[in-house]
Amino acid sequence: MPDDIHELVSFEDPDLDRTWVFDITFLTSSWRCVFGDGCQGVLTEAAPELHQGCCSYGAHFVDEADEANMLSYVDRLTPEVWQFHRQGHQRGTTKTSKAGDITTRLVDGACIFLNRPGFEGGIGCALHTAALAAGERPLDWKPTVCWQLPLRLDDQTEDDGHVTSTLREWKRRDWGDGGGEFHWWCTEDPDAFVDHQPVYETMRDEIVETVGQTVYDIFVEHVSARGTEQYLPHPALRKR
Repeated sequence: MPDDIHELVSFEDPDLDRTWVFDITFLTSSWRCVFGDGCQGVLTEAAPELHQGCCSYGAHFVDEADEANMLSYVDRLTPEVWQFHRQGHQRGTTKTSKAGDITTRLVDGACIFLNRPGFEGGIGCALHTAALAAGERPLDWKPTVCWQLPLRLDDQTEDDGHVTSTLREWKRRDWGDGGGEFHWWCTEDPDAFVDHQPVYETMRDEIVETVGQTVYDIFVEHVSARGTEQYLPHPALRKR
């Protein structure tokens, strides 16, 4: 058996000309974000003491609308929750490359919204922290790539226009050439598979935002119908 084998489930969209494919191995696994609790970061060497998680290189926006959505929340960030409040308002928080790629700016080697160790407001994403303090969803405040991780939706359109959409885990290769240089990636390490609930429950809001409520409900109904039947364990857990 290949070391990286995953179990998939697929079904047709009830309303659209689309096939949905779900990585059921990952979505039923016990993965959780271990930022600040064992995450080694995505640099070329382990650096858990930096508490940068996957924020070392800044966020890449899907498009200008994605950027505009995040910017609409920036004015709600105060110096108490955002370490680089002054720098953000002086220089701006995003930049656009000559190729048209829009990213968040970096400060001292990581995303401008990442609060570092020693900051009185606490470590982690300022947008995430402020959203929780306001009683709102962090996914509404943050760039799409940030709230989706480690989920990824891939769309493939056939010649006849039919779309196949695959919801799966974000892999090293999805980071581009640099992904292979990461010292550590969380979906490959059993230390990140420590939750007591499956991913499809803990990331319910993110999945619904990505695929829609109807499609999510169909997936959950399928999982529930299988009852106590065991799914293929995640490759990271099979390494133990």
